[in-house]
Amino acid sequence: MNKNPDRNMEKAAVNTSVQICGITFKNPVMTASGTFGSGEEYSELVDLNRLGAVVTKGVANVPWPGNPTPRVAEVYGGMLNAVGLQNPGIELFCKRDIPFLRRFDTRIIVNVCGKSAADYCEVVERLANEPVDMLEINISCPNVKEGGIAFGQDPKAVEAITSEVKKRAAQPVIMKLSPNVTDITEIARAAEAGGADALSLINTLTGMKIDIERRTFVLANKTGGLSGPAIHPIAVRMVYQVAQTVSLPIIGMGGIVTAEDAIEMILAGATAVSVGTANFMDVHAAEKAADGIEDYLRRHGIADVRELVGALL
Repeated sequence: MNKNPDRNMEKAAVNTSVQICGITFKNPVMTASGTFGSGEEYSELVDLNRLGAVVTKGVANVPWPGNPTPRVAEVYGGMLNAVGLQNPGIELFCKRDIPFLRRFDTRIIVNVCGKSAADYCEVVERLANEPVDMLEINISCPNVKEGGIAFGQDPKAVEAITSEVKKRAAQPVIMKLSPNVTDITEIARAAEAGGADALSLINTLTGMKIDIERRTFVLANKTGGLSGPAIHPIAVRMVYQVAQTVSLPIIGMGGIVTAEDAIEMILAGATAVSVGTANFMDVHAAEKAADGIEDYLRRHGIADVRELVGALL
């Protein structure tokens, strides 16, 4: 006999699903690109079926070897990485990683990287007939034809690359914004003008660490991307600013470790969130965030997580 029917009714009444571009996610928690591989290496420890989506590591039109080592360093409140988007290339990705992820009841978002507009478009066209749900375009990559400046640092370049990708994409396009800009709202407006379906933010902040005993740079690349809890307040602020500027759905990321961090992002205007560096500290971080959001809804008598989205705007 069920001795606690009220609790079961309360549990059934809580809805954690969200929609982005007409696609339903069972909960708003995803994995951030570059921190979860393409899921396989985590799958023996993490139940991928419990995640709203797996966002894959960046994939390019050809294999990229990445930067020389050392390319990862621990710092206060997070880590620096200069991995350089090492990846096996689109052909192996389609042959190996997509079929693996299709075995699970979770959405698949493919992160796309490139060094020219043609590179991005080649990958997007190759994915047109693949069974993936969305594309996340990493515009923090250096544009080799413009002297190495990242696509995402120039509003005109953002609008142009977004427009080119959208012409060729069969799936909804998420533009991933870099925080290494003077005004992120200007970049968000450019992505919206180019036809983006959604935005994700923030990518890593550029940082540096020096070994004072050896008097040399810790990373072979000298600089790297700072991620982890240290950047969370910056990420929340930028999500809040962008949510007030554009009408596109936002996937918030940057230093999310706990459900509380995720809920901050949602209140600031994010429809969904991505857990990144925390996966290296605790492989169950994303699962715990999803469970914690559900617990929060119950504790506060909120029937639907969508009631929280942008509640502070």
